[in-house]
Amino acid sequence: MVALPLALAFGVTSGIGAIAGLYGAIAVGFFAAVFGGTKAQVSGPTGPMTVVMGAIVADHAGNLPEAFAIVFLGGAFQILFGLLKVGKYVSYTPSSVVSGFMSGIGVIIIIIQTLPFFGLPSVAGGPLGVLHAWPTLFGDINSSALMIGIFSLAVVIAWPKRLHRILPPALVALTLGTLLGTFVLQGAPTIGHVPTGFPELYIPVSLIGNLPSLLQPALILALLGSIDSLLTSLVADSITRSRHRSNKELIGQGIGNMISGLIGGLPGAGATMRTVVNVRAGGRTPLSGALHAFVLLALVAGLGPLAEDIPLAVLAGILIKVGWDIIDWGYLKHVHRAPRDKVLVMFVTLGLTVFVDLITAVAVGLILAGFVTAKWMEKEELKGITSLALPQTGSALSDEEKAALKGFDDRIAIVSLRGRFSYASAREMVQHATAMNLGYKAVIYDLTNTAHMDTSTALAIQELLSSAMSKSVSCYITGLSGTAKDTLESLGALDALPSGHVLPTLLGGIRKVTQTFET
Repeated sequence: MVALPLALAFGVTSGIGAIAGLYGAIAVGFFAAVFGGTKAQVSGPTGPMTVVMGAIVADHAGNLPEAFAIVFLGGAFQILFGLLKVGKYVSYTPSSVVSGFMSGIGVIIIIIQTLPFFGLPSVAGGPLGVLHAWPTLFGDINSSALMIGIFSLAVVIAWPKRLHRILPPALVALTLGTLLGTFVLQGAPTIGHVPTGFPELYIPVSLIGNLPSLLQPALILALLGSIDSLLTSLVADSITRSRHRSNKELIGQGIGNMISGLIGGLPGAGATMRTVVNVRAGGRTPLSGALHAFVLLALVAGLGPLAEDIPLAVLAGILIKVGWDIIDWGYLKHVHRAPRDKVLVMFVTLGLTVFVDLITAVAVGLILAGFVTAKWMEKEELKGITSLALPQTGSALSDEEKAALKGFDDRIAIVSLRGRFSYASAREMVQHATAMNLGYKAVIYDLTNTAHMDTSTALAIQELLSSAMSKSVSCYITGLSGTAKDTLESLGALDALPSGHVLPTLLGGIRKVTQTFET
């Protein structure tokens, strides 16, 4: 009941037709349920996947077999992701990037649906094309379509929540809006001819000669579908208190999308709203998702004549609400309290999603988020570099170490590196630590509490030692062990140190240096 109006709406929005949405809902819904890794999940065409598919259809106008070959290849990529166990890494996508990306998808849906909402013909060029067309098109508004659109939008917004489980608002809007357009407000554009019966097979022969040109859009579909599905899987986990199998879920989604591409259906993913409704209705097993596909299949057999009279404005009203719900309002409400750098990432990703393209948005968003994370890591890691020989920090030394250092603290600097160190702080580490040993004759770098050190940090240590020794400062390393030891030794970062300048303990290092001064 929830899937039917959305499948029709997404099919029309994609530019292929309502039947493509139904075929996609059936294929992805059934195979993702049977072979996937989230028990209660319901899959089918979603807003984000439809937006991408719409762009693919526009780029391959007049060549639907090629567009469906991309869907098929996207499903194959998802299966590959699952076999390579990529699923667990999807959860590492920064929330600011996901928020901006999904909000951008919501904005795109709303912009594109304004035309059928006002009874206007569709235009090429995606959201930018629609925005450019607004001034010239709005003189030809279809009043019947506008009133039907307002009515359907009002229904999906105002329908009582207590009735959602019994009668989904989208289905109510579809039914009442169609009746309104058929008997009262006639003259609004409708879906038109919808084929019935078994679908035509689209054998992906386009892959043979055009594979290079199809790889990028297929990869976009696969990545977006994977993220969309696994985010929905997390929602299902939180409601059912279970745990999904991410890699198996990707394989199931991939199989579903490959089948959908073969029969001329839209690509799909785990659908949050349909999954939540399924769980609240008692669905806890893959059978519920498969059953939803069978019900849609039964409807397809005789739905054509009924669907042909559905006004496009009804579907537009439903999808405008869908787009509104996709926008991450929870994040936007707290944007004034969120860190500015993460807010920047979110809005840059949102803007690029709407005005450039999806792959650029995700790529730039991930790069910016990486810079933000690196900056935070640098700040936190540099806190772990301290001078233990200074009077105000001398309490960090044990009594025995203080006694061994007594009388030499004006000549020996002790720099402690505590915690984890990475590329983020490597550049600043050299300047930070060098400032701590200025004016001293010897410096001890204590790595006793260094939990991890990457290649960039090891090379920074090498530079640090080289710089100090070039100024006739004797350098010592103490407490070297674990990954820090392995990384430094594998890169030969300590090769320039004289023999005996790497000691197991800080106390041993202090005694070694003081003995050198005494002699």
